[in-house]
Amino acid sequence: IFFIYFNTCYSGHGDSMKTVFTYLKDYAKESILAPTFKMLEAFFDLLVPLMVARCINQGIQTGNWTIIWKYVLLLIMLALVGMACSFTAQFFAAKAAVGVTTKLRQRLFDHIQSLSFKELDTLGVDTLITRMTSDMNQVQNGINMTLRLLLRSPFIVFGSLLMAFFINQKVSIVFLVAIVLLTIVVVGIMVFCIPLFKKVQSRLDALLGITRDQITGVRVIRAFCKEEDEVQEFDSVNQDYTSFNEFLGKINALMNPLTYIIINVATIVLIQVGAVQVQLGNLLQGDVVALYNYMAQIIIELVKLASLIVTINKSIACSQRIETILAQKGSLRYGRDVLDTKCNLAYECKDLTFTYPGASSPALEDVNFTIEKGTVVGVTGGTGSGKSTLMQLLAHYYDMDSGSLNLFGHPIEKYSQAQLNDQIGFVSQNVVLFHGSIRDNMKWGKEDASDQEIWQALELAQARDVVEGKSGQLDFVLEQNGKNLSGGQRQRLTIARALMKQPDILILDDSASALDFATDARLRQALRSLSKMMTIFIVSQRISSIRQAQTILVLDDGKLVGQGNHAQLLESCSVYQEIYASQYAKEEC
Repeated sequence: IFFIYFNTCYSGHGDSMKTVFTYLKDYAKESILAPTFKMLEAFFDLLVPLMVARCINQGIQTGNWTIIWKYVLLLIMLALVGMACSFTAQFFAAKAAVGVTTKLRQRLFDHIQSLSFKELDTLGVDTLITRMTSDMNQVQNGINMTLRLLLRSPFIVFGSLLMAFFINQKVSIVFLVAIVLLTIVVVGIMVFCIPLFKKVQSRLDALLGITRDQITGVRVIRAFCKEEDEVQEFDSVNQDYTSFNEFLGKINALMNPLTYIIINVATIVLIQVGAVQVQLGNLLQGDVVALYNYMAQIIIELVKLASLIVTINKSIACSQRIETILAQKGSLRYGRDVLDTKCNLAYECKDLTFTYPGASSPALEDVNFTIEKGTVVGVTGGTGSGKSTLMQLLAHYYDMDSGSLNLFGHPIEKYSQAQLNDQIGFVSQNVVLFHGSIRDNMKWGKEDASDQEIWQALELAQARDVVEGKSGQLDFVLEQNGKNLSGGQRQRLTIARALMKQPDILILDDSASALDFATDARLRQALRSLSKMMTIFIVSQRISSIRQAQTILVLDDGKLVGQGNHAQLLESCSVYQEIYASQYAKEEC
């Protein structure tokens, strides 16, 4: 019934459990042994009322203590064997559930890592975290409970019905009617609740999203005294999530009272009909006790079944959510061959246009420029002019909408991902350092780097004094995202990390904004010494940071409005003139 139900409910929904079943095949032995031992336990449970009935009929009524003790020992043996079967079933079920979820979680993580920035922007970080954690745990619980109880509970229910037929056919009609009514109640509540579980998880996404924003921006919230507003916003989202959970809980709570009413009414009818049959001599007193015990077993199993249904519903809904992420294909195009990079042109950009998903206008439009190998390139413009977008396209983090972008004479989409990662070093304006030692963070740039190579990169990035001033130096442990360092120190370490792999292209996307002018000047001087080996892009709103660049690109509202050196742009580009005047007028004052 349940397998048919799941198949009917989820047909047309992209095979929500397909991935789970794929990994479950790797645990075929455990998936068979777990329910098998659980069925054995259920079989022994079904024998218990029969043993009790014979003990009453053959032992207690006749006063034969030998028979009584015989059946008592048999009951103890059944209990011990059933307990052993239960433990064994739990072991195999847990092994399969944890194993499947481990592989599924790894696949989901690997898949998320393969998605481009476009897909990550569309999906959102909050929902990805929910699906990696909460949804995955629900799937694990669902697999565990399914292997243990999905077959056991129906087996007990229908086994009790068969045993009732075996004892007395007329009395067993009460069991048949009760089971039909119970099935209608259980399946009806399941049909109603499954869509609601998806909505609960979507509300959890929203709650996690607002929590993440508030924790990440706690300094800004306090700076603008917005604590009360944020608390109210969190309360609103939290109350919505709570109210929906309460509503769903009330619907699920109907299952227990409805099933208890049906079972208790059936028990009353059973005792009445059984008493009549005993009076007529068609039924023994021990058989009535056995029938009552079978009815009690049905009650216990239905309580378990109610909990199991809730767990399975959540598991299937969460599995669907995971499946939607796995079905999301990465949009970035890559080649497979290793391409020659001997061309003297580092970048050749023609009519490049790019629009973010859901945006009403392009972030970059008809951008054209040519950059020779070994050039230091400055990129400037106002806030929102498209500087970071252009750098991300140069690193191939997004695919352009139209136009062409060649890297060393080849279309950038023809390069393999591995070759691009080796050739391009990217330092974003959002500094990211990982928990661990400085040495471990530096080795992200080059896994087999020696300490000497690390110190050389640190010296070029003007970060040597930062590391030497820390206890343990390279062994100094950074907190998550480098919270135990200042902003300038974090920026210098990330630049050093990018320099570790000695890339052909180095992109510094406003990654020196927290440095003082003296340190910034020393860093630029050190980078110019590398220009013969690599092409360097320096994105900055500081004219002083880019005025020595051989080529400067000026962006305004997504368009390239100026290109040349500092002197040329001061004569020909009004946007560059405005930026220069605003900064140097302040310095003169």
